[in-house]
Amino acid sequence: MKSIRIVRRGLGRPRTRPARAMADKAYSSRANRRYLRRRGIKAVIPAKRDQQANRQKLGSKGGRPPAFDRERYKERNTVERCVNKLRQHRAVATRDDKRELIYQGTLDVASIRIWLRPPVT
Repeated sequence: MKSIRIVRRGLGRPRTRPARAMADKAYSSRANRRYLRRRGIKAVIPAKRDQQANRQKLGSKGGRPPAFDRERYKERNTVERCVNKLRQHRAVATRDDKRELIYQGTLDVASIRIWLRPPVT
């Protein structure tokens, strides 16, 4: 998370805090949620079944279940599929380019090829 930099269009330093963090069930630990909460980032992470069962077993002492936005989580699936399509191109998957600008061009060419590909029927 320390390497995130969202460049602003105008003046000012880049943003370092995203609005939301989307992850799968593997990242639903208390430590991860606590870290995001401390930084003011909303977590869109589903809870594991065993975590839900343990919380319910404790009854009222188990606490409130963590918030989960199902619609936002669906957006994560779209991004995952896009990344997987891009990785089908060897140059994108292996990251052979040394310079960032050249790698960005490789991503652009792969995106254009995906976009121009005829739809599967």
